[in-house]
Amino acid sequence: MRVQTAASSRAAHLPWQVFGGAGVTATVLYVLDLTSVVDTAAFLLIGLGTVVACGTVPLRSTARPRAAWPLMGASALCFLVGVIVRPLVTEQPLLADAATVPGYALLGLFFTLLLKARGGVTRHAVLDGLIVCLAGGLASALLLAAPAAEIADRPALVSFLAGLYPLFDIVLLALCFNLTFTARTWPPVLTALVAGIGLMVAGDLMYAIIGVSGRTYASPLLDVPFLLSYTLIGLSALHPSVAELGRADRHQVQAWSWRRMSLLVPAIATPFVLLVLVGGHSAGNRILIACCGVSIVALLLLRAVSAVQAQAAAQRHSEHQAMHDPLTGLPNRRMATTEVERLVAALAADATTRVWVCFLDLDGFKWVNDSWGHDTGDQLVIEVADRLRAALPTGTVLARVGGDEFVVAYVGEETGALRLVDRVQSCFATPLPLHDTEVVISASLGLAHAPGGGDPALTTEALLRDADTAMYRSKAEGPGHATIFDVSMHDRVRERIELEGALRAALADDGLTVVYQPIVHLDSGRPTGAEALVRWTHPDRGPIPPMTFIPVAEEAGLIDTLGTWVRNEALRQLALWRADGTVTGDFYLSINVSPRQLEDPQLPMVVARELQHHGVPASAVALEMTESVMADGGGLAARVLFELRELGVRLLVDDFGTGFSALGYLRRFPVTGVKIDRSFVSGLGESGEDEEIVRAVVAMSRALGLSIVAEGVETRAQRDALAAVGVTQAQGWLWGPGVHPADFVLHWAAHRHAPGPAPIAAGNS
Repeated sequence: MRVQTAASSRAAHLPWQVFGGAGVTATVLYVLDLTSVVDTAAFLLIGLGTVVACGTVPLRSTARPRAAWPLMGASALCFLVGVIVRPLVTEQPLLADAATVPGYALLGLFFTLLLKARGGVTRHAVLDGLIVCLAGGLASALLLAAPAAEIADRPALVSFLAGLYPLFDIVLLALCFNLTFTARTWPPVLTALVAGIGLMVAGDLMYAIIGVSGRTYASPLLDVPFLLSYTLIGLSALHPSVAELGRADRHQVQAWSWRRMSLLVPAIATPFVLLVLVGGHSAGNRILIACCGVSIVALLLLRAVSAVQAQAAAQRHSEHQAMHDPLTGLPNRRMATTEVERLVAALAADATTRVWVCFLDLDGFKWVNDSWGHDTGDQLVIEVADRLRAALPTGTVLARVGGDEFVVAYVGEETGALRLVDRVQSCFATPLPLHDTEVVISASLGLAHAPGGGDPALTTEALLRDADTAMYRSKAEGPGHATIFDVSMHDRVRERIELEGALRAALADDGLTVVYQPIVHLDSGRPTGAEALVRWTHPDRGPIPPMTFIPVAEEAGLIDTLGTWVRNEALRQLALWRADGTVTGDFYLSINVSPRQLEDPQLPMVVARELQHHGVPASAVALEMTESVMADGGGLAARVLFELRELGVRLLVDDFGTGFSALGYLRRFPVTGVKIDRSFVSGLGESGEDEEIVRAVVAMSRALGLSIVAEGVETRAQRDALAAVGVTQAQGWLWGPGVHPADFVLHWAAHRHAPGPAPIAAGNS
């Protein structure tokens, strides 16, 4: 890949390098003035090469605007015709001028398009250009045009054009300098272009100087600047950085930089210098100098005013950016805090109304980001912001305070706040359009309220914190819920924080254990496998149920660490059992994996290393996942599952039937078995509906070639009912709870050959 990249880079740089070398060679041949044929051929070679290079930029590059470089090519062609023709028509110089003058107009259009694309056509830039053009025009008129006009026996139009060329150059220089002001850094294309225009101006100046003496052509040496100018312009058109020339990269405010001052100071000084040099020649000269001087001073004053206004606008823009979200244009967290403080401060302590803050978090936003990418996620946020703006009444504070989090602030009574919640939730009642599809999402809302009076800053901090706490409570209850904060939530938050800290300590200090619940064959009652279950006994609070600490691990970002620890502990134990003959070769161990773990593209590689480290075959391991993985899993989760299956591990769907059960999911994903949820097993023998559901799951699984395990079997009647509908494996308290490895080994040794459901004593599990 690196070799290919280097080769591509060399190929991209070769054309301009070859062209540059050819240009220098042609210039040397032209200077040697071997023959008129060689001179003409050299000029045509470089000139036509530049025309082709500029005209084909849109075909070779993504340079914008696309019309700019063809205009430069047409301009180069006009200049080429003028340069080639001029030595041949010394008696009729207007023929060469007829080709050259349109070239200046085309070149001016080229720079105008570039400046517009780069955001350089601003008021102060125009004023700077006018100042320079006035000064240059004044100098051209008095030093070049006036002497040329006094030459006898020459048409007035020829003399006028001879003096006009320097003015054209002044305008081009002003446009060129303004182009440089739009760049923070100069890419190679800009450097070459500026140098090329500078050489062209130098050539025109030399012709203007000889024009003062009445000549229109003197020597091939006068054309050398034009040859080098062509070379540099063609080089800039061929250079890979040509695409950068049309991209805006200017400073927010056109500062009084040294480059700008180097252009303006000479222009301002021009009238005074000319007054000394030629002011005494005639009253007309002095009047012209005075008029131009006054105009330049007026423009300079306007320029100063423009600079001040631009600085003020930049300051306002900077302040707006600091207080607003760049994606939606809504106030950000900083401004939201300020606005809530203002509402609290304005509300009297004895007022019947209160300040309400609603914290809103989008449900399913991560799923949109993972499925369609962050650009689509941004589009979703913009659409939600637009709907909220339209739905909320005037005067309500609306802000975006996080990736998918918004804050709404309102002053009123509880009934008004609840109506506000209804308005917010109505924004999600219809699908949101995203590119070529639509998505349906909801939002979890948390509300907090406070009276006026007191310290506005402290009250605002408490409101935002409490609304955030209530929002997380809503998320725990399910998507689309809204909850009003109460003080008891602080206790739950404090408990959760303490639980997270204790869990981190338990992970670091080996405070967790793994127990094993047998998975038995219904015909023999013998374990064919076991499920590894993590257990935690808190030093002060005693046993903590998994349904309590697993969600804490997921929210705290500990689920990967916890899952890795459980997996390695289970594999280590399975390796020991296989080595000492406790289990046979067809015994498998089932280990749970969370949806978040399945979003890790490195998981298959990690599992492969763990299997190799512990010496356990992949076929002896089953990974259990919830149905939500298949429903919510985008391309990444699917790829991880397929790679895990390629390793040879079994993939089981846990708690099947309670979530997003669909035949399509089982067919699209590489699952090898299902585990029927205990809620259906508990009704067997009592509910005909549950029996039909189990029968349907068994029929579907058999048709797809999937293994079946029933969970939560507690009675012999449930066992017999499962056997009757074709279930072959089960687990539950009928055979005992999860037990420590030593207790599992005792049971396995005692009942290896025993028929029937021999239960395991709970022991110290």
